[in-house]
Amino acid sequence: MEKFGKSQSVKRVEDERFLTGHGRYVDDIAPENALHAFVFRSPVAHAEITSLDVSEARGAEGVHLVLTSQDLLDGGLDTGMSATPAPNIDGTKGAAPKRPVLAEGRVRFVGEAVAVVVAETLQQARDAAELIEFDYDELPVSLGLEPGGPTIHDEAPDNRAYDYGLGDEDATQAAFDAAARTVSLEIGDNRIIVNSMEPRGCFAEWDGSKMHLSVNGQGVWGMKSELVRAFDLPAEQVRVTNPDVGGGFGMKGMPYPEYFFIPFAARALGRPVRWMSDRTEAMLSDNGGRDLVTLAELAFDADNRITAYRTHTRSNLGAYNSNFGQMIQSFLFSRVLTGVYDIPVVWQRGQGFFTNTVQVDAYRGAGRPEAIYVLERVMDRAARELEIDPLELRRINFIKPDQFPYKTPSGETYDVGDFARVLDHAARASDLSGFAARRAASEATGKLRGVGLCYYIESILGSPDEDVKVEFTEEGGALIYVGTQSNGQGHETVFRQFLADQSGIPAERIEVIQGDSDLIAKGGGTGGSRSVTTQANATLSAVAMMVEGFGAFLADELGGDPADVSFDDEQFRIEGSNEAPTMLEVAQMAREKGRSDLLVWQTSARLPGRSYPNGCHVAEVEIDPETGETVCDRYMVVDDFGNLINPMLAEGQVHGGVAQGLGQALTERVVYDEEGQLLTATFMDYAMPRAYDMPMIGFETEPVPSTANPMGMKGCGEAGTVGALAAVTNAVQDALWDRGLRQVDMPFTPGRVWAMLNRDEQIAAE
Repeated sequence: MEKFGKSQSVKRVEDERFLTGHGRYVDDIAPENALHAFVFRSPVAHAEITSLDVSEARGAEGVHLVLTSQDLLDGGLDTGMSATPAPNIDGTKGAAPKRPVLAEGRVRFVGEAVAVVVAETLQQARDAAELIEFDYDELPVSLGLEPGGPTIHDEAPDNRAYDYGLGDEDATQAAFDAAARTVSLEIGDNRIIVNSMEPRGCFAEWDGSKMHLSVNGQGVWGMKSELVRAFDLPAEQVRVTNPDVGGGFGMKGMPYPEYFFIPFAARALGRPVRWMSDRTEAMLSDNGGRDLVTLAELAFDADNRITAYRTHTRSNLGAYNSNFGQMIQSFLFSRVLTGVYDIPVVWQRGQGFFTNTVQVDAYRGAGRPEAIYVLERVMDRAARELEIDPLELRRINFIKPDQFPYKTPSGETYDVGDFARVLDHAARASDLSGFAARRAASEATGKLRGVGLCYYIESILGSPDEDVKVEFTEEGGALIYVGTQSNGQGHETVFRQFLADQSGIPAERIEVIQGDSDLIAKGGGTGGSRSVTTQANATLSAVAMMVEGFGAFLADELGGDPADVSFDDEQFRIEGSNEAPTMLEVAQMAREKGRSDLLVWQTSARLPGRSYPNGCHVAEVEIDPETGETVCDRYMVVDDFGNLINPMLAEGQVHGGVAQGLGQALTERVVYDEEGQLLTATFMDYAMPRAYDMPMIGFETEPVPSTANPMGMKGCGEAGTVGALAAVTNAVQDALWDRGLRQVDMPFTPGRVWAMLNRDEQIAAE
């Protein structure tokens, strides 16, 4: 019999400590005797370093150490950071220039780490950094998303890092040549700064034989392997921990330079060293998100069925390859290229370019929101040009229930889905039939109202493998050690709730342990909406082992046959006996008998397949044409997440994801000037969304349980963002269509929308 969570909306147990100031974040737990690090960063976007004199800084009050790239090299550190290049169309790999931990010979973006000062106090470190003599010859800056311009790396003389292709270019062209109608749209996807509530930070310790790095990341094992490589240390001499983390969203999922030179400093000094970013420093040095332009084209037959799809994307990688930067808008974009539609042939081309800006990498969704945004924007345009209802166009082209399992042109195999049912549910829940009356009411007050929808699908990413360990304590409870890492999603609640559902151990007697590479063999961390499916799958394996092991123990103790022992998720039953012990009671019996081998259960498990959450977002916006102010007035989500452990937490994840999508759509915009200076480096200039920018978000589910895991679950962490971008943008397009506007691009700030309405293309582009 398949097992899955009992779907109880349990409040988050971790919230009490977070809301009462008892969270244990990396800056809270740094050792009291830790020295403070301050990073000296490049003030220019592109320059040859002619002189870097740190001698005065080294002699400043309170200073213990000043590091440059030469010091790291002399100390034996491998100063090149790892990255994954994308495959090129011709079979080669994308360009892989060295990204140094500290700048070597040249700086390539404002904010690049050049030197680090370690002192008794942060103020002393800051003051000493003012004494660093940094001379340079400025070089021309490249910011464009096309081949050519000032060369940033010799390995990419035209600044093109990769040229990716997927699909059948000739067959796609033939389908376009034979098409009854074609539709095309160029779609910009603006860069954002992630701005997690807690900025990045870390501290490091060296006890003479072992390195410990505590970092507010999204998992410990990837960072551990990087430290093992860079420092050439045995794995047992490196420990990485993640304490409480105040938001990650993909941005904290990869190594950064600080996570190498802070432990280097701690080892050199024999004292703990701590570093915490301030907000402007974070805006300058954290990986950004999105930043791409795509030309999307659809071919249709005479019955409005899609016969081919073609995209050409140009993406901004920033100055260097970040860990997954090249893969985001190439391979990961391709995972949901065709969305929920039955499209026979595709051609996807993606090119990535180096620019003199900070790196771009994963941001809540990592390529899938970008792909769905493009597809659902061009589907909306197609409905207008084909003069067909946008819901009907989608129904015509949906993959039908009897077509599953369905292999997409990009190689994904969707296991199940009933997209028309979810779409119809969303139409009812959002009261689409009442939209005309709401539009008339808005027009009566001089406002423009539009409605837009997005039907998204997600491909859950990350490793399908996960580790888990369950340990029964002397106090009569259980510890569950997990390989994923909570960044605020509620893992402590969900994972103990799931273990309680499957084992009968009361949830209040279960403690979740995470984020310590010494406590569990390996794990995949958080990212790609993988956590709940992979970790619950591992927990099921552990529970199965416990049931078998405890069953054999009970049979031996009672003189019965193990085959006569059963477990009903709460109690063991022994045929021919009135005994019905709980799992905790059996664990206590084992302890009393000296069976320590039955008190710790550790296993790994692999998901048989990935899950594909999907759903429909419907947004309504109201625009004041006099001011350009755009308000998202109504928002409805109907998701297919399969079976849920905790519906309330799933809804919370959707709300958070939608909020981040609305932020990008309505307020957030990164601006660099022509010299590569970041003009949006404070919250005075970068408009983070606020509570009053958010509508009430409706949320309902229409579950079609996954067949790719025994729980029937589908990940939900990123789904809200994946659907939000196109829903809001299509609503804005709907509101402005009758004003003759055919090109609308995020973000819809008052100034930009006013400029669109007033046909001032120059202002709108600024």
